[in-house]
Parts: sequence; C-alpha cells; structure tokens
Amino acid sequence: MIASGAQKLQENMEYVNGLNVFPVPDGDTGTNMNLTFASGLEELSSKKSLHIGQAAETLAKGLLLGARGNSGVILSQLFRGFAKAVHDFEEINAPQFAVALQQGVEMAYKAVIKPVEGTILTVAKEAAKGALTSSRRVDNIEQVMQDTLLQGSQALARTPELLPILKKVGVVDAGGQGLIYIYEGFMEVLLGVKADFNSPIIAPMPIKSAQAHLATDSIEHGYCTEFLVKLDPKQPQKTLFQESLFRQDLAQFGDSLLVVADDELVKVHIHAEYPGQVMDYAMKYGELIKIKIENMREQHSHILMSEFNEVQVSAVLKEYGIVAIGAGEGISAIFSSLGADIVLAGGQTMNPSTEDIVQAIQQIAAKTIYVLPNNSNIILAAQQAKELLEGQQIIVIPTKTIPQGMAAMIAFNYDKPQLANTDGMLAALNHVQSGQITYAVRDTEMDQISIKKADFLGMLDNQIIIANADLLITCQELITRMLMNQGEILTILTGQDALEDVTHALQAFIKANYPEVDIEVHSGGQPVYSYIISVE
Repeated sequence: MIASGAQKLQENMEYVNGLNVFPVPDGDTGTNMNLTFASGLEELSSKKSLHIGQAAETLAKGLLLGARGNSGVILSQLFRGFAKAVHDFEEINAPQFAVALQQGVEMAYKAVIKPVEGTILTVAKEAAKGALTSSRRVDNIEQVMQDTLLQGSQALARTPELLPILKKVGVVDAGGQGLIYIYEGFMEVLLGVKADFNSPIIAPMPIKSAQAHLATDSIEHGYCTEFLVKLDPKQPQKTLFQESLFRQDLAQFGDSLLVVADDELVKVHIHAEYPGQVMDYAMKYGELIKIKIENMREQHSHILMSEFNEVQVSAVLKEYGIVAIGAGEGISAIFSSLGADIVLAGGQTMNPSTEDIVQAIQQIAAKTIYVLPNNSNIILAAQQAKELLEGQQIIVIPTKTIPQGMAAMIAFNYDKPQLANTDGMLAALNHVQSGQITYAVRDTEMDQISIKKADFLGMLDNQIIIANADLLITCQELITRMLMNQGEILTILTGQDALEDVTHALQAFIKANYPEVDIEVHSGGQPVYSYIISVE
C-alpha cells in the first residue's frame, strides 16, 4: 500500500505543484510531499516487516527525517500518530485502521501552532471521520478505505469554501490533493492493482556543506562509537530506561552525544575515549546490537556518521553557532560573511528536509545554535529538527525571507548573552521590509490584481502587490511602495534572471527620486527571484 501511495503521488507531483495558490514558480507542495514520502518508503523498503506496528514505526521514522516543507512535516505527523496507534499490533482490522487514522490527525494538528482549515489538515480530519463512521458499520478494510477516500475527496472539494484564496484562484488545497493521491494509491492495492515497490522515486538531495577537517591532535575523544540498545523491560535484572537520565549519564563519557529512543530501541552515537565504559553502562538497560567503533585519530578525515546526524569533532564548544538557509552562491557568501557557520542550500523550490537541518546543526560545536529558515515553508522543518535534537540548545528564529535572515544576522552580537541576542534578532524582523520580483506561471486574479502568464510580479512581505509585463516598471513600483514610509538603506540582491541594464536603471531611479537613501547592490545568484529587495 505504501509503495502504491508513493507511486500515485509521484505520478501526480507536478499537478499538485500546479495547485499552489500563488502564481509564482515556487509551487513545490507536490515535490515536498513526494520527497518526504520517498524517504519513508526508502526506510521501509530497507527494513521490511510483516508486523504492522513495526512497519508503521519504520515508515514514520523515515518520513520524520525526510520531511520537507510544511506539507511534508504535516504528512510525517499523520503517519507518526498512525504508527503510535498500531504499535502493538501484528495485524489490524478495519476499526483499528480507522482509529489509527484519527490519532494521526490529532498528532498533525498538535504539530501546527495555528491550524488552518481548508488545508491538508481538514482533508485528513474529514477522511478519518469517514473511516470511523464506516468502521462502525462494517469490519471490511476495502469498504472503510473507500469511504475514507470518498469523505476525504469531498472535503478536498470544499477547501475553496474554507479558504477564500483558494476560491479566488480556482483551485483546491495542494497538500490535501497530495494526501488524496496517497489514499488513492492505497485503494488501488486493495482493489488488486499492484504497485511496483521498486518504482524509481526522486531521492532527497543530500546536504552539500563540506566537512570541516581537524588536526588529529585536536581530537579529545578518539573513538566514534555507535550502537543500539535493545530494551527488554521484562528482564528483572535490567534497569528501567529513562531517556533524560540515560542521556545525562552518557554525557560524562565523551562529546557529540546523540540519543534517539522509542519503546524498543535506543540509538546511541558518542565520541568517547573509552568506548568500553559507554557500552558497559548501556548494557544495564538491555542487549547491545549493531555496534560500530571507529578510530577517528586514524581516520579523522572520513568520520563515519550515524543515520541521524553528521557530527564534526571539536575539543571546545564555542558559545554560538548559526545555520542559515538560502539559495544562490552570492546569498550563501553574504550569510557566511555575516557570521553563519553553515549555509544550507535551500529555498522556495528546494526545501531542505528535517534531516538536512539536523545534519547541519550537528556539524557545529556550539553551546547555542541559531537556525534561520529564511522561508515560511521551512520553519516547521526547522522546529522539528530542534525537537529531534533534544538536549541541545537550539533556537529557531522564524525568518520568512532572505532580508529578514540578514537583518537577524546583523542584529546578532557574539559578545551578548543568549537572551539579549534572541530578543535582538526577533526584534530585527520587524524593522525590515522584504521585496521580491518573480514571474507568473499562469493567468489569475488576486486581490483585484489581474495577472497574466509571464507577467512580472512584485511581492512585498510575501504578498503580491504588482503585476506588469515590464520588469523595470515592476521593480520601480515595488520600490516606490517600499519607500512610502521612508527608509535609510535599500539593498538589492540580483538573481540568476536579473538584467544588467535593469539593475543600472534601478540604481539611477533610486538616486533620482530618493537621494537620501543609501543603495547597496550585491550578486545573490538566487533562482526564481530576479531581484530580492530589502528596505531598513
């Protein structure tokens, strides 16, 4: 069923992308859901099990680590709740299936700070209601799945009535449509249409940040130690497992510690000088399996990573570290020059996964690590990465645009205490305007603005305010709107599609009409947006 759902979603990925309510070339909901589900399928195919509880748990873990964008995170939570509901079952009947769908919905709603109806959440909720109602009448999984799909599809059709923007554009919710395709894949298997489990699925992009290499003599704890503890509470001689206490006790043996636990297994990764002491301690809780120990002094340039993180060794933790997310060589260079330790490639059409963000964080040896998503569609994945790395001091600054990220970086001061830095970075978000120039991918009308395909679009703080066939006029009108309430500094980041003559004309326009404004022009190299403009 999972393979069929993944295949159905992949086949319709571009259609789901096309349902993006904004007519700009960043409709990546389908891509994000596809990459997320592909991650879950990959994990499941590597650890196949006929035990429904085990299989669901494996799927949920793969989805969680591969989650991209808001839609991917919500999708991962739907199946995480499902997995918890069926954890103890080798097989499930139709009523249990329905209850598991409902528990998935409850977990997904909890994951979103301000749930919005008319989205994938609504579709999932109504589909689960259909399953529960059906399962009270019949104990037949085919009928229950059919009713689940029917109620979900009807809810999807109603999403434009719940979200005016969908009705105005004439589309249904993209995330909800993606979920329906997954359910359709499930239904096809139940009807006897077999999916190809080995069907090619687009794999998540690997993190591109280069590893930092350390001198051998700087390695304080020389052995990269990994193992799983197989918990067995039925054995009276074993100590009752408490994750927080376990993590606290292991910390004395080394650094770069990561503990990920569920009800049956505990994954441990640590850099220790005496691995035997670590394993002796862990054996109090259960049997050790999949033990791997590497001498990092011998192979320090090829550190083997655990399946959950890439850890770089450092003898001393610095006070702060920063992970910024952005697309374009110029933007990456700017964030690096402002003090970011790692700039993770990502943006509108290439959202990094939760695992990508976890890996980036784990490459920084710092007491407090700030994460700047710089895109509203990446904030949930960043927050989920923070939850996965429990025990570390990680602060997600909810930057929605590249200018907000840069403003936060400028506000950061390495010599200030953490609370002052956090407050300062958050305050900086309110003192910058973010403008973007892109183009329309279809005809539509939004907020009484008539938009034609290929028009240039001016967006102010992620809202379309201008549409025009002329690039220069679009830029000038956007800048005029941004400077209505004055401003001191205007920064232009030129993208891959920027035109040199337009850039020069913009500078001349600003100098002639706003002589008091300082102008900075940098090559951003970003895709999708010809120009990113900030006013402070």
